[in-house]
Amino acid sequence: MMLADLAAKAAHLLPPEAAHVATVRVLSKGLGAPGKAPAFPANIATVLPKSGLKLASPIGLAAGFDKNCEVPEAMARFGFGFVECGTVTPKPQPGNPKPRLFRLTEDRAVINRMGFNNFGLDFFVRRLAKYSHLVPIGANVGANKDSEDRIADYITGITAVAPHADYITINISSPNTPGLRGLQDKASLSALLARCADADRKAKPVFLKVAPDLDAEAVSDICGVVKAEGAWLSGLIISNTTLARPESLKSADKGEAGGLSGAPLFHPSTEVLRLFARQLGGAFDLIGAGGIASGADAYAKIKAGAHAVQLYSMMVYEGPGLAALVARELSHCLEQEGHARLFEAVGKSL
Repeated sequence: MMLADLAAKAAHLLPPEAAHVATVRVLSKGLGAPGKAPAFPANIATVLPKSGLKLASPIGLAAGFDKNCEVPEAMARFGFGFVECGTVTPKPQPGNPKPRLFRLTEDRAVINRMGFNNFGLDFFVRRLAKYSHLVPIGANVGANKDSEDRIADYITGITAVAPHADYITINISSPNTPGLRGLQDKASLSALLARCADADRKAKPVFLKVAPDLDAEAVSDICGVVKAEGAWLSGLIISNTTLARPESLKSADKGEAGGLSGAPLFHPSTEVLRLFARQLGGAFDLIGAGGIASGADAYAKIKAGAHAVQLYSMMVYEGPGLAALVARELSHCLEQEGHARLFEAVGKSL
């Protein structure tokens, strides 16, 4: 693990996207990952109440790292309790013009405007079907940029990945596909959920991934639609990257277009999570994402209502050993506050 962390630091000598591509390529050849997954502390094991997903660790890999489902097993061996691959679209697409990925080192942040670059659903499903299910795997599905019927793209994606994934995520929150976040609007979301309800999901849990750039009224609207049209959903992932640019940003690339992730996203994404948790009242599973770099960060999201969490961007600065470290630190946080099991802490700060 120490060698992998050193390699991650060495990757900073490369441009961000080149470093990412090289990392996935090395891992896909069976190099660089530990020989086996670490053992997790018993007190962080959990079962998500609505979906029934059983997790030895609630620390998951967020979508975006492994877009084409090339290295889920390697990431499981780094200590993730579940891994989410994608976003995948029905047809392959190159994404937005380069450069489109930027490190904001002084801010421990990342800006990306990748634009759902991926090899397409056929390649993704072939890889997904070969996965050993060392830990649960999620498939994150999206719509092609040039699609005339984006909801149909989601139905196609859900139907294709359902036989092989442990859960499915409908991603309507990327800021880098024009108009995609419009599916979060009340009428559009209602139509999306109504049509996707009839997709062949193979009884797999389905999550809806939403943006952090939502005010209280928008959160209330989404919760209303989810309750009315989305009873078949298992839960929500909160959240994706943000279009906001805090005044505190120092890095030279802070003005680049795209979604901001990493440390500056932690507090706003946690507050939006808290809003959803209060309104949904435990009726849906919630997965918290955004800026997690420690067990204390993960614990804060759990106390704000998350049943599990995901991370990705902070690995850029902490290395791939971060998931295992966060799991150990989270276990310590639970012990310190007298919780024998993770579920006892869910929503405690609401």
